[in-house]
Amino acid sequence: MSFVDTLRQWDDGVTCADKQDYSEALRILVAIREPNSKICFNIGCLHLLNQNLDDAEKAFDCSIRKDEHLAVAFFQRGITFYKKMRYDESIGDFQRAFKALRGNNLIDYKALGLRYILYACEVLHNMALAEAQLGNWEKAEQNLRRALDYKTEAKLGVLEKAQQAVLKEKLFKLVEFPSKMMFKPNKNYVAELEKKDYLGKAKVVASFNPQDVFSGFAPLQPQVMCICFSSERNEKRKNWYDSGVPHTVLFEFVPETCDELAVKPGNMVFVLQKGADNWAYVIFNGRTGLVPYNYLERQEISLASKHIKVRSIGGLVPTSSREAPSIPERIQDNLYIVKVHFTFTFAVSIPRGASYDVLIREISKKVNLPTHNISLSLDSSGQSVIDANTDMETVWSQVRSGRITLWCNAKEQNEEEETHLVALHSYQSPNPEDLSFKEGDKITLLARSKINQDWLEGRCNGNTGIFPASFAREAPVNGQ
Repeated sequence: MSFVDTLRQWDDGVTCADKQDYSEALRILVAIREPNSKICFNIGCLHLLNQNLDDAEKAFDCSIRKDEHLAVAFFQRGITFYKKMRYDESIGDFQRAFKALRGNNLIDYKALGLRYILYACEVLHNMALAEAQLGNWEKAEQNLRRALDYKTEAKLGVLEKAQQAVLKEKLFKLVEFPSKMMFKPNKNYVAELEKKDYLGKAKVVASFNPQDVFSGFAPLQPQVMCICFSSERNEKRKNWYDSGVPHTVLFEFVPETCDELAVKPGNMVFVLQKGADNWAYVIFNGRTGLVPYNYLERQEISLASKHIKVRSIGGLVPTSSREAPSIPERIQDNLYIVKVHFTFTFAVSIPRGASYDVLIREISKKVNLPTHNISLSLDSSGQSVIDANTDMETVWSQVRSGRITLWCNAKEQNEEEETHLVALHSYQSPNPEDLSFKEGDKITLLARSKINQDWLEGRCNGNTGIFPASFAREAPVNGQ
């Protein structure tokens, strides 16, 4: 069976299980000729739902054979042995599951396609129960004490009830895996199963100007595709072009802020508004933004125009080879544009006359590093250092046309050095993987998310987890 066929049947089986048609889901998954470890695990879960313990055991055996590091498979087979009253074998599988956790509090299988978190404390909880079934109450109590070392707030109540039961030498409830949960195939792979029309549908390309009689592959008018927008949007776009004044771009302009527009020599833009600061608000290829007006040359578009030369491929070339003029200062914004050279180059907008703290905070957000791990300088050699003792008026005096360039370096940090935060507010974790703390607690920063900078990972009061960045601030270096 090909990978595509296996993937399709796997997805069909999981879809049936989601619809609670478990018999059909089992029929589809069992029919897969060479199932992987995750599919075998799903088959075992479906057999457990039907109380077919022997078939469930065989399926989990197959899953473990194909992936000996799948802790949740050992956990499920341990539950199967427990239900078959084979407690010694059950204890052995729970021990293997705990070993596969490798000292972690939990394993989140979401990245592997299973919306389930296996907790170390629950594995030890079930191990203690199997020991209790054999009458080994001392070992049961030891396992529950170990479970408290791996506890999370959400599981504390279950462990406390189990401890109370063991002290009275009574059995307690087994923690079971929700067998309706299934390993799902990678959604990106499943999406590729859909048929694709690689040729697509033909789109009509035409001049927006009904008076344009030019024909061929090098029209003199900028072209737009006839895509169906709402009539209001079409009318607005038409008004933009009708009201705009055509200009040719003479020099390449690279934007440094989100409201500026990238253009190259020869591009045709339409100036919608020209500001007093010599910046123009233009439209180009359906996009709008700011461009220095002294980078543009006004044109009269007509078939007889001699100001524009047309290439054989239809491109436009500028008539001037002069050097690009200086970029005008944007006086309408009370901001400086600070270009920063780091391992990558970026730009930030800083209020005029801003303090060092404001500057370093904005740069810290961009480079995703603590402020005390960053050094700034006015030159690439790093000699003209900018720090908290620097007179910022001297720095801002280097501004030209509203812009300044700085160099940023990450300070070398000892491996033993840690970043500490202070909790601004109390945070009660809604999820097991979150970190709980109280206002004023000290938090050791472990990592900053590169995907979502609003969340951090830290350690507090012996627990590790993630929490909102807005709930804490950096502690002073002296620890006060």
